Amino acid sequence: MADGSDTTLTAEQQTDQAPNGLVAGIKSFAAGHGGAKAVIEYVGKRGARIVLVGSDGEWADQFADGTDIARQACAKAGVDVENAWERELMDQMRPSNDLWRSMGRRTMAR
Repeated sequence: MADGSDTTLTAEQQTDQAPNGLVAGIKSFAAGHGGAKAVIEYVGKRGARIVLVGSDGEWADQFADGTDIARQACAKAGVDVENAWERELMDQMRPSNDLWRSMGRRTMAR
């Protein structure tokens, strides 16, 4: 039996799907913050959220149509993708004062 099937889509066969604007946004963030790492979160029909954490602790997010497109965009931008939220990555994040204020105004629903 052969090592693959012609009906199976492999990484080498995938087409260039990542939008240039998404790749440019990721590259721009990484360049402005001394490099970056990404965590990709599936958000249902909306697609995928790419959370970028800069080396300086700043963070931002971008949205893609799917997790596969998000991974392609990060690869094209030269940003490493973490498999999950590791403690070291979370410790590196510095939430802004505005974020702390907005979280303080929220109440928990029962």
